[in-house]
Amino acid sequence: MTHKLNVFGKPLTPCSMNPLTGFYRDGCCSTGEEDLGMHTVCIRANWEFLEFSKRKGNDLSTPRPEYQFAGVRPGDQWCLCAMRWKEAWEAGCAPAVILEATNQDVLKYIPFEVLLEFKVESMEAGG
Repeated sequence: MTHKLNVFGKPLTPCSMNPLTGFYRDGCCSTGEEDLGMHTVCIRANWEFLEFSKRKGNDLSTPRPEYQFAGVRPGDQWCLCAMRWKEAWEAGCAPAVILEATNQDVLKYIPFEVLLEFKVESMEAGG
């Protein structure tokens, strides 16, 4: 079963179709039992965060053509693991968050008030 409600308890809006994101590669930050990393936070990437993630062993910016992955660039929206976002927040380099596209399951790990401080509007017009 996938979980498809956002942090407001409303239907999850798409995070990004280009690059195609989400654990299920459906453009949404849906999650389910098989998503052990909880790819539930819809972020807008920036260089500071991408460099932080690379230093932590999760290189999101390098293209991996063998997986049809072009790499995440600054300005791209991406479904990020909840604990990676929390780790970046604790280190002072958390990326912006699109709340309408962020899965409510993230609230088990990150308080809504914290996410609200990083809110930005989606650049995906209507998804």
